Amino acid sequence: MMGNYDDSDAVQESVESDGDGRPLVCRSMAVIEALLFISGDSLSIADLKRLTDLSDQEIATCVEELLTQYRQRNGGMMIVELAGGYQMVSNPVYARYIKNLKKSRPVNKLSLPTLETLAIVAYKQPITKVEIEEIRGVSADWILKNLLEKKLIKISGRKDAPGRPLLFATTKEFLVSFGLKDLSELPTLREFTKQE
Repeated sequence: MMGNYDDSDAVQESVESDGDGRPLVCRSMAVIEALLFISGDSLSIADLKRLTDLSDQEIATCVEELLTQYRQRNGGMMIVELAGGYQMVSNPVYARYIKNLKKSRPVNKLSLPTLETLAIVAYKQPITKVEIEEIRGVSADWILKNLLEKKLIKISGRKDAPGRPLLFATTKEFLVSFGLKDLSELPTLREFTKQE
């Protein structure tokens, strides 16, 4: 019967068997590398554990070895720690070639007011719409809707205040979009003033 072949058993067998002569850790690394490549997103240790049935320690060992190998190789791809996980990305050294590939594709850029609002949320989170509007001095309805649609911010709860207004915070997608491992990597105000 054609079209019903499920190769997951074959993959599992090649990962677990000793028949190919490769140590188990090499096969485990290859599986993790393939998952990072195909995912396109940051995968946490928990994600990798769920997808592979490897232990936290096995995954950590494999990821560390992959990070070392990619760093030493200094090729076109890299594995980076990003947004609480690991992601395979292109090496920024080759960015100009990638830009040539992307020239024909439309880019979704953020307007200055949208970036200002996103920065307020990033630095003051969790924050209400009214608090954002007090800082910016203008209505934030449309911009917040736009940032929610782009999945750069999320509703993180309600403030314990009259009317129980919604609270906004940044998302994992925000971290990935701006190349941040976590919020502690946001530049400080002092770093901004030094750059100017």
